[in-house]
Amino acid sequence: MTTFWSLWIIIITVGTLVGCAALLYWCLKDKMGVEEGADMGHEYDGIRELNNPLPKWWTYLFVGTFVFAAIYLTLYPGLGSFKGVLGWTSSDQTVRTVEESKASIAAAQDNKQLNQFAKELDDAEAYFGEAFKKLAHVDGTDQLRPIPEIAADSEAVKVGQRLFLQNCSQCHGSDARGLKGFPNLTDDAWLYGGEPAAIVTTVMNGRIGQMPAWKDALGEQGVKEVVSYTLSLSGRSVNAREAEAGKARFVVCAACHGTDGKGNPAVGAPDLTDQDWLFGGSRADVTETVMNGRSGVMPAWKDILGEDKVQLVSAYVWSLSNSEQ
Repeated sequence: MTTFWSLWIIIITVGTLVGCAALLYWCLKDKMGVEEGADMGHEYDGIRELNNPLPKWWTYLFVGTFVFAAIYLTLYPGLGSFKGVLGWTSSDQTVRTVEESKASIAAAQDNKQLNQFAKELDDAEAYFGEAFKKLAHVDGTDQLRPIPEIAADSEAVKVGQRLFLQNCSQCHGSDARGLKGFPNLTDDAWLYGGEPAAIVTTVMNGRIGQMPAWKDALGEQGVKEVVSYTLSLSGRSVNAREAEAGKARFVVCAACHGTDGKGNPAVGAPDLTDQDWLFGGSRADVTETVMNGRSGVMPAWKDILGEDKVQLVSAYVWSLSNSEQ
């Protein structure tokens, strides 16, 4: 915070307190020059105005707010750049990355600093850490429970669902059915595979998907033909001549999607023969994909959630498309 804004906040805060105190002092003085309790000659709706002072309880309560404000502003930050004698902070506002945040939190915990966010994380780990570990591990060991076994544990699934809602629903939706550009996690269409190990790897390490743009290599007509052939793979009605020409051009796509168009989980290439389209399945959407490419990032959660929570979230996600297993 600059010196100007620090002084601005101090002036506004102190000025408000001084102004309120002056108003209270003014109201405590009798300026009417008549006897206390005397009738002032005013009446409204049957109520007579008397020359009475402010109620003592009200005055003391008002004075108490000034005392509280003085103590609070001395102990805690609130007056510009003044950090308060306790050195309390809500969080480290200087961090810019997850790594910086973790380092700042660790330093605050090690040095017993009054960092509220660090303290809450510490308290949460002490309170919930063992619970997460118990649900994610085989009893009494450091061995993680298999994903299907966790998915069969109703309590573990509930915890995994809560973690999903807190951390994953912003992209995949609270019902995990996704949005345009964000995969539906309740079906059987998995870019990188729907096996338990694949899901854990995805959540733990994240994914970076890249579909290159082909407009320069194929040209407008070539893109049109490839799109027709691609749509025909899923049974769509297209121009047969365009599709046949597109089949020959599809060789540049087969490196990722396979010669049969069924995709390749190893590189996150989607199956083009089904009706699941991550970025939309209309001709315009597919044309946009082939023409300009697509890119997507699934962030890594290992440093944010940790191994135990990742295991629980992965079990919940796996259970969404394996409810009968």
